[in-house]
Amino acid sequence: MKPVKIGICGLGTVGSGTVNVLHRNSRVINARAGCDIVIGQVACRRDDVDCDISGLNVTRDIFEVATNPDIDILIELIGGIDVARELILKAIEHGKHVVTANKALIAEHGNEIFAAANEKGVTVAFEAAVAGGIPIIKAIREGLSANKIEWLAGIINGTGNFILTEMRDKGRGFSEVLEEAQELGYAEADPTFDVEGIDAAHKLVILASIAFGIPLQFDKVFTEGISRIAPQDVQYAQELGYRIKHLGIAQKGPKGIELRVHPTLIPQKRLIANVDGVMNAVLVKGDAVGPTLYYGAGAGAEPTASAVLADIVDVARTLTADPEHRVPYLGFQQEQLRSELEIVPIEEVETAYYLRMSALDKPGVLSQVAQILSDSGISIEALIQKEAADEEEIVPLILLTNRAVEKQLVEAIIKIESLSSITGPITRIRVEPLK
Repeated sequence: MKPVKIGICGLGTVGSGTVNVLHRNSRVINARAGCDIVIGQVACRRDDVDCDISGLNVTRDIFEVATNPDIDILIELIGGIDVARELILKAIEHGKHVVTANKALIAEHGNEIFAAANEKGVTVAFEAAVAGGIPIIKAIREGLSANKIEWLAGIINGTGNFILTEMRDKGRGFSEVLEEAQELGYAEADPTFDVEGIDAAHKLVILASIAFGIPLQFDKVFTEGISRIAPQDVQYAQELGYRIKHLGIAQKGPKGIELRVHPTLIPQKRLIANVDGVMNAVLVKGDAVGPTLYYGAGAGAEPTASAVLADIVDVARTLTADPEHRVPYLGFQQEQLRSELEIVPIEEVETAYYLRMSALDKPGVLSQVAQILSDSGISIEALIQKEAADEEEIVPLILLTNRAVEKQLVEAIIKIESLSSITGPITRIRVEPLK
């Protein structure tokens, strides 16, 4: 088989890692691909790169790679959305297969990109877009293809997981740990995408589409960040036998598909509750296989390069195959995607809840709170009521509820907050058993 020529656009962290791993492991990669994989061209605007590009055809124009007739597979590693979208569509227009690590692009414009690729008969591969080096897309799309996926839950942002781990282990506040995460390079100068759940939402919508055979619908993902989690919430969760993780959850139920990213209390005994630091993990429940857990590095130069190169090998293996014999982009044939399945609004989602409130230290407060919850059809599962410190009139009151519909709980919280015996807003965190 003739050599397969790849064109790499972008030599940042992941691009440089891809070149380094390909050079180091070329023998085993080529043996697995069944052909020689050769870097035919590199597009890079930086002069200081962390890889050896001597002897390579280097250009500063990424679109030159997209139109180069010698390139078989374009590797998009420039990040961002608008220019990356234009680049990939240009490559597809010129009959090139594409490998990308760009989760935001796939989540927001994947439907358009896949339609264009389908028309041209080329492959778009994106394993590196979700959970770094963990082969979670291949696992769901191919390894679990005999299953009806019931739900999945993932720690799919390492920055948020690092922050929550530090808060739990060292009792530190959110702002202090975030500053350290930025100093260590785990968080960007503007950490919004990480700590407010947008990055995880991009990844979740990709996983959900593959799991349930639905079109990508990023605009319908409910997203809530971790910036309001306080050290005492982490502490009280542990006292109740739980840990707080920032989860992406996708679940198929009688109302439709739930797509939500938010802080979540999960039982300490669950394996995923013990995934700490910057590591990622995804728990997938199939009807035949049961629960399966996928764990590993969710970011970094070489872990992500591992996924990029795995995609390159997959594409190289099927270059001569008819398009209909390749693995579909989202695991289901395009015409079989179920656009009629509704995405359940968060108001209709049913979960259990952790509630923390500040109450006056006097008789009857708990009974008032319990009555309001009972009137809303919500029962109390567990309770922590702390004693007041010396000369303090306010005590923390912590409740775990049984499962309830979100809108009913919100209405109950409004009534509880209006009580003269409750001071300040109530903290609410959803609880999932992940059984």
